[in-house]
Amino acid sequence: MSAAKASRKAVPELSAEEKLEIELGEQARLAADDWTGGVAPGKAAQFWPTFRRLIGLLRPNAAAFVFVSFLGAIGVVLSVLSPKILGEATNILFEGVVSMTVPAGTTKAQVVQGLIDSGQPDLANIVNAMDRFTPGAGVDFTALSQVLLTVLALYFAASVLMWLQGYVVNIVMVRTMWRLREQVEAKINRLPLRYFDRVQRGEVISRVTNDIDNITQMMQQSLSQALTSVLTVIGVLVMMLSISWQLTIVVLVSFPLMGVLFGVIGPRSQKAFGIQWRKVGRLNARVEESFSGHALVRVFGREQASREAFRAENEELFQASFKAQFLSNIMMPAMMFIGNLTYVGIAVFGALMVAGGQLRLGDVQAFIQYSQQFTQPLSELGGMAAVVQSGTASAERVFEFLDESEQDPDLDDAPAPVDGDGTIEFQRVAFSYSPDRPLIHDLSFRVEPGQTVAIVGPTGAGKTTLVNLIMRFYELDSGRILLNGQDISRLTRRDIRAKTGMVLQDPWLFAGTIRENIRYGRADATDDEIFTAARATYVDRFVHSLPDGYDTRLDEDASNISAGEKQLITIARAFVAQPSVLILDEATSSVDTRTELLLQHAMSALREGRTSFVIAHRLSTIRDADLILVMEDGGIVEQGTHDELIASKGAYFRLYNSQFAQAAADLDEVVAAGDPSAAAIPAADAAG
Repeated sequence: MSAAKASRKAVPELSAEEKLEIELGEQARLAADDWTGGVAPGKAAQFWPTFRRLIGLLRPNAAAFVFVSFLGAIGVVLSVLSPKILGEATNILFEGVVSMTVPAGTTKAQVVQGLIDSGQPDLANIVNAMDRFTPGAGVDFTALSQVLLTVLALYFAASVLMWLQGYVVNIVMVRTMWRLREQVEAKINRLPLRYFDRVQRGEVISRVTNDIDNITQMMQQSLSQALTSVLTVIGVLVMMLSISWQLTIVVLVSFPLMGVLFGVIGPRSQKAFGIQWRKVGRLNARVEESFSGHALVRVFGREQASREAFRAENEELFQASFKAQFLSNIMMPAMMFIGNLTYVGIAVFGALMVAGGQLRLGDVQAFIQYSQQFTQPLSELGGMAAVVQSGTASAERVFEFLDESEQDPDLDDAPAPVDGDGTIEFQRVAFSYSPDRPLIHDLSFRVEPGQTVAIVGPTGAGKTTLVNLIMRFYELDSGRILLNGQDISRLTRRDIRAKTGMVLQDPWLFAGTIRENIRYGRADATDDEIFTAARATYVDRFVHSLPDGYDTRLDEDASNISAGEKQLITIARAFVAQPSVLILDEATSSVDTRTELLLQHAMSALREGRTSFVIAHRLSTIRDADLILVMEDGGIVEQGTHDELIASKGAYFRLYNSQFAQAAADLDEVVAAGDPSAAAIPAADAAG
């Protein structure tokens, strides 16, 4: 028995192909901003704890939420009473019209008896059930107008209350989501860099944008209507029972049919939409691959194969989309069919009860309205289930983000930084990204003020990690780093980074003017200081060729300038900050050879009086460094000047030869082929 249960619960492990297809489908659905047929981020692993925490976000606005609930309750009461009163208007009209067919002066009892004697017992029962029947009196328009005005006032009051409820709910939800976004923004600034090393940027963006938008949608559309829908169901059920318990049973019988419909079609529809989005993701990947590698496809003559692969995947998408849309679109006609059956049942049984004198015509009319009011909030609650599930899953992802471990806070008694000259000393520093894979171990060295230190080594040696430790992007496993004689672990991160300027390999600029991007390095920098930095870094040379000079606006990706020009602006931004320590991580990798030479001369002047760290793969750029540190496997294996390290013929010598030996050989072949002008080109420049 237990083995059978275990076999039923066992979930087959997905293949790598299936996992990729699911991931591509999820990306396509998020990119399309269309979560039809399923939950965007999946189902919440812990629904109720997450949902309770989500509701807890409303606690600061508890009074407003109680007020909203009160408004909703009153609005529901008014809406529920209106059909009953409107039915009384129908009774006044019907009874008045019937009374006009009877001569005045007779009594109601005489009319009823006369109908019985004439063999019309059903009509006699109808007349006997009338409360406002006066033979020959006609329609009482005074009473009718009073009833209609009462109904109009009730509907108007209910509408005003519902509008006021929606207005207050909107304020509450907007404030709640504002606080949540504030928490997320503050959390991002408190997270250690380790978190962003292991989590993809797109995942973080999805959580702070798509997921919060999904929570907002759920809170505004579902939670604000949930109480109103529940109260409406209860109120309408009470009113239907007060009119006729027999007709109420007719209405309730339809709900098991709807439940079977949801249970049969709903899961199949959701599964079909999931398959559809997987096929969309697969097809999108195919199209993107074909366009990005279009030239390669044509070079190898694979156009036909690419078309056939696209045609096959497009056919799979067609079949999946057809099934998903068919199952989705069949739901509404089926619901309408059940609703029409219910309407027919109410009409037939209601007519029989009117003919039997058990109900009046206006009561049946009111009951039909109640039956429609009864199904609408139930349908809304059914729709809310999927939205609440989706929003709760998004909330779980956001709460996981908010619960991530934060970087150690700065010390409350952190000392003020001293005004030093940029001396940096590593004392037996050890660091690893994960405990089982040590990267830097027992590293010690000292950099004197104004020195330019070049850090070279193979990929993965720990070069960038070294400067990240200086910026205190990561905390040490052991050892100390001293800045001007102060342990940086005791200083605030803000004080450390205020003394440090950093230029990364990949330039980053924001949408704004060139002037604003340079001033980003120091908010109080004057225009003269900006121009000085721009001239020193040769930004000034290309800025004047732009239409608006320094006021030229860069677009979001700064695509209106070249990659080299982007890097020049980032270098100018670091220089205008006037740091005492300058870090250049492959800062000249995106500029051409001529600009690189100009930058080297400019940086030689600008490094005067500053301690500078230069990470470089092209060894031609660091020949003039005061100290070269050669790193391998997280440790310094050699240190010295360029000439000293070449003479020692160690690790640096091997690196140097590996870069320039082939370039020199190629140059010799060119000279031997009869191109004497090539002989004047230095081997290092040829390699660059």
